[in-house]
Amino acid sequence: MDGFVHLVRDFLIDAGVPTSCISIGKRVELPGWFRAEKKWDLVLVHQNELVAALEFKSQIGPSFGNNFNNRTEEALGSATDIWAAYREGAFRPSARPFLGYLMLLEDAEGSRSPVKVMAPHFPVFPEFREASYRGRYAVLIEKLLRERLYDGACLLLTAPSSVQSGEYCEPHAELTFARLMTPLLARVASVFP
Repeated sequence: MDGFVHLVRDFLIDAGVPTSCISIGKRVELPGWFRAEKKWDLVLVHQNELVAALEFKSQIGPSFGNNFNNRTEEALGSATDIWAAYREGAFRPSARPFLGYLMLLEDAEGSRSPVKVMAPHFPVFPEFREASYRGRYAVLIEKLLRERLYDGACLLLTAPSSVQSGEYCEPHAELTFARLMTPLLARVASVFP
């Protein structure tokens, strides 16, 4: 994941963001509303204003089921928390910051195979029936965007054999790396003309 964090940082620097405004690894804590603070993976602050915060997550097998549920709760919780903190003035005088999410999923049999659903009392929504974890991640991230919990997000797949080459694929046309970066760079252009 560090490679993607550094890649995004490099894009921001190329777009004119001073390196001193970008925090990765250290000084990435932001206040929350439901908790004191949360560490983000990349934070962009300029003149005491929060411009952007990004979360980078990955998942490898074999336990896709438990990890998927954890990642879902994390993504929802982080967004809900930071937007409540923003609403309550935690980042004053900041304009609405850009919130981004990148998910890197192992391309493996376990992430590609359909998953059985348990619905003893009520039916699950149709998009989850016969969906693989790869499909469920696409549904999750698309819904996060549609609900405006994140301003940009992407879903990337990679195989363990691609560690050295850095190869990945984008299984969903709306959840590409470019669809994460384009609105982020537009936001940055409004701050660093």
